[in-house]
Amino acid sequence: MENNTVAIYWDFENIHASIYDSKNGKGSYSKVKNRSTAQEKLVDVQSLVDFASSFGTIVINRAYCNWQWFFKYQHSLLKNAIDLVQLFPPGSSAKNGADIKLSLDVVEDILRFPHIETVVIIGGDSDFMPLSQKVKASGKTLVGIGCKKTTNKHWANSCDEFRYYETLLIAEVSEQEQNSNETTTRGSDLIKRAIIRLSGNTGEPWVLKAAIRPMLKRLDPTFDESDYGCKNFSDFLNKFPNVCEIRQGKHDHEVRIREKHR
Repeated sequence: MENNTVAIYWDFENIHASIYDSKNGKGSYSKVKNRSTAQEKLVDVQSLVDFASSFGTIVINRAYCNWQWFFKYQHSLLKNAIDLVQLFPPGSSAKNGADIKLSLDVVEDILRFPHIETVVIIGGDSDFMPLSQKVKASGKTLVGIGCKKTTNKHWANSCDEFRYYETLLIAEVSEQEQNSNETTTRGSDLIKRAIIRLSGNTGEPWVLKAAIRPMLKRLDPTFDESDYGCKNFSDFLNKFPNVCEIRQGKHDHEVRIREKHR
C-alpha cells in the first residue's frame, strides 16, 4: 500500500450538482438560473482527497468543470493541489462535456504513466462505464465515488470499489477549536483522519502503527514530529492519549481511535 500510486479525476460539476439536487430537489441544478450563477461550496473536497490518499501516493489530481461559477472552492482546491481543467459548455443549456474529456485523459495517462496503479473517478455518470472497462483491462484498480441518490448503479457495479460520497465525510474541526491550540488540534485531527481512512480499508478499528505515519504524510506532506516537540513518531502518538489507544499486536503495535472520538 505504501508505494502505490493514485490518480484522481473529478467530474466536479457532476458531484456538486448531485449534492445540490439532494438539498434542493431532483433536477434543481439543471435549471439555468441555478446553474449559471456563483455556486456555494457544497463538496467536501478534503474528505475525498483523504479517502483517495488511503490507497497510496496521489500523483495526479485533476478536476474538470466550468470554473467561472465555482470560485468559492478556491481555498480547498489550492490546498489540495488540484489541477483545474476549464470546460466551457457549447450552449447555455448544454453539458460541459467533462465526462468525455476526463475519460480521454484517463486512458492517455494510464498509457503514458504505467506506474499509476489506482484510478479514482469522482462522479456518478453512467457515461463512465466504457472507461471502467478500459481501466480494468489495463490492470489498474478502479475506485468510484458518487452520491447515493444520483449515481448510476451500473457504473457503481462496474468499479472494483465504489464508495458513496455521504459515507466518506469527516466532520471538520471547528474554527474555535483550531484557534484554542492550533498545533495540538492539527495533530489530533491528522491522527483521526489517518486512522479513519486506514480502518475504512480494512474494516477493523485497530490499524498497524507502522501504516499510520505514511498515511499522515500523504494527508499532510509537511508533517514533522519535531513540530510537536517530539523526537520520533512513537513520541508523537503518545502525545495524544485522549485521541488514540495503543496495544501490542501480533507483529506490530496497533492503534485505534478512542470511542469518544469515533
